[in-house]
Amino acid sequence: MIRLNEHYAKLQASYLFVEIARRVADHAATNPARPLIKLGIGDVTRPLPPSVITAFHEGVEEQGNAANFRGYGPEQGYDFLREAIAKADFAARGCPISANDIFVSDGAKCDTGNFQELFAPDTRVAVPDPVYPVYVDTNVMAGRTGAAVDGRYEGLTYMEGTEANGFVPSPKDLGSQGAEVVYLCFPNNPTGATATKEQLAEWVDWANAQGSLILFDAAYEAFVTNPELPKSIYEIPGADRCAVEFRSFSKTAGFTGTRCAYTVVPSAIEIDGIKLRDMWNRRHSTKFNGVSYPVQKAAAAVYSPEGQKETGDLIAYYLENARIIRAAMEKVGYSCWGGENSPYVWVKTGESSWDTFDTLLKKADVVITPGSGFGRMGEGFIRISAFNDKERVEEAVERIITALS
Repeated sequence: MIRLNEHYAKLQASYLFVEIARRVADHAATNPARPLIKLGIGDVTRPLPPSVITAFHEGVEEQGNAANFRGYGPEQGYDFLREAIAKADFAARGCPISANDIFVSDGAKCDTGNFQELFAPDTRVAVPDPVYPVYVDTNVMAGRTGAAVDGRYEGLTYMEGTEANGFVPSPKDLGSQGAEVVYLCFPNNPTGATATKEQLAEWVDWANAQGSLILFDAAYEAFVTNPELPKSIYEIPGADRCAVEFRSFSKTAGFTGTRCAYTVVPSAIEIDGIKLRDMWNRRHSTKFNGVSYPVQKAAAAVYSPEGQKETGDLIAYYLENARIIRAAMEKVGYSCWGGENSPYVWVKTGESSWDTFDTLLKKADVVITPGSGFGRMGEGFIRISAFNDKERVEEAVERIITALS
C-alpha cells in the first residue's frame, strides 16, 4: 500500500503566510468598510521598470518570429544573462565568480528550499532564529529533524538573534553542537539586520576551518546603500571555497510576479572530491527546464545603464517607505531594527506577536507580520514591510499610531 512522506506530519500548523492570509480573509469578509493596507509579505507594488518592459516585449515578439523563435533554452540560463550577472554583480565588486558558476532559476525561495537535496539525511544543519521559514520547513520535509518541541525542531541547531548581538549571529552561537551547513541571510529577513565584512569574515574563516558550507541568502542585497557593507559574501576572501549565494530579481527589479533569480555555486567548492557545482548542475538540469527566454531578456535589461538607473529609483522609493515606517514606530516608543539598507522594519512591541497582529488588523485595518512566525526569538516583535505605495504607507502609519497610542 502506498505511504506518504511521514516527515510532512512534523510541520507545525500552516505555513506562516498562509495563516496570515486566512486571518486577513476572515477579517475582510466581516469588515468591508475600510480598505486594508498590507505591509505584511514582501511583495512589491511598483510596476516593472520601462527598460525591463521594453526588453520583455522584444523577447515576446521574437517568440512570434520563426527566424528568432527559441524553444528549450539552457537549464542553467542563457549566456547573455549569466555573463551580465557575473560582470555587474560580482566582477565589479572584486568577487571571483564566473558565468559558469551562475544558475538562473524562477526564484530564490525555490533555490534555498531545494539546495538541501544535495546533502545526506544526517547532515547537521544550523539556522538563525528568527528565520525565514523555508530554510526550516524544507529540512523538516527532508527528514533531517525530529519532532517540534516548544516551537523548535529536534535535530536542528538554532542560532539566536537578539538585541545584544544586533540579530547577527556568529559561529560562537553554534555552541558545542557545531554544524555542517549553516543558513545566513543578509540583509536579513525578517529583522532587516545587516552584517559587516568583519562579521562575515568570521563565518567564512570558521566554515573553511571546519569544512562546513554556508548557504547565503542575499535576496535583498540591492537595498544595501552603505558602501562599507558587503552586498555579496564573495567580497570576503575565501568565501568562494565555502559559500553558495542566492539572489533574486524579485525585490531588485519588481519580478515577484515575473519570476527570475539565480544561485551561485563556485567551482572551488568540493565535497568528497566532487564539485558541488556539478552536483547542483545535475539536480538543476534534471528537475528544471529553465526560465523563459522573454523573462531572461527582461532580467538582462536590469544591467543596462537605463535599467540600473530605474531599479535604483525603485530601491530608493521603498527605502523611503521604510524610513517613514521606522520613524513612526519610534515615535510610538518602540525599539526598531532594519529600515536602513533593508526594506523591513523589525519592531519590538513587548507583547504577543499575534496579539499585535490582530490589534492592527482589527483596529487599523493594517496587515503586518507577527515575529513569532519566524521562530521563538521573534516573539514580542513584528515585521513591517516597506513594499507598498508611499501614500498607502503614510496612511498606514497614521492608522497604526492611532491604534497603538
